[in-house]
Amino acid sequence: MSTSLLIAEPEEATRGFLERHLAAEGFLVVSGDDSGSDGDATAPDLVLLGDADALERWTPGVPVIVLGAPEADAIDRVRAFRRGCDDYVDRPFHYEELVERIRAVLRRTSPPTPAEVVAAGPVRIDTRTRCITVEGRAVALAQKEYELLLALTREPERVLTKDELLKTVWGYRSAGRTRTLDSHASRLRRKLREAGCSARLVVNVWGVGYRLLEA
Repeated sequence: MSTSLLIAEPEEATRGFLERHLAAEGFLVVSGDDSGSDGDATAPDLVLLGDADALERWTPGVPVIVLGAPEADAIDRVRAFRRGCDDYVDRPFHYEELVERIRAVLRRTSPPTPAEVVAAGPVRIDTRTRCITVEGRAVALAQKEYELLLALTREPERVLTKDELLKTVWGYRSAGRTRTLDSHASRLRRKLREAGCSARLVVNVWGVGYRLLEA
């Protein structure tokens, strides 16, 4: 879904410029005046506001970037921040800088992405932070060890064939003759054991592949 920007800019040429260029950047651009948000409309993700005096009329919780008047000074900027703006851009502004400020405000004000936790048996993997715990104890893994464990944990009781794992984790087109998977599986199993894991994990199903948990 596109990020929606409401451009409440009284100066027609500037508003038209921003509408065209921000739409080309991939934003969903909505035009508006400086009278405040409509309670019956869906709130935009961010407002570009051309009049700092209209700040109080915008829905709380919607981030606002003020496009300052050409004659604005430090006192005007302080007042705008005290009224609740999230950023203040002086005129004349540099377009590329404005775009980056929009993206920065959206990053700061967007709700955090919920962590995707993949868990099976004693293994718990937070894919956002790449934090791995086994029986509550943190385990440090190399990149391919992490990817191998993640693939096995997503389907803990299914035997993933060597071809599957080599394609998924290493990007191999065909398995051929390689000990890469076996050597990584061995190191992964050892690290889990050294971390104090009492369960038998990364089970080798002879001639087929691996699964995380014993049958």
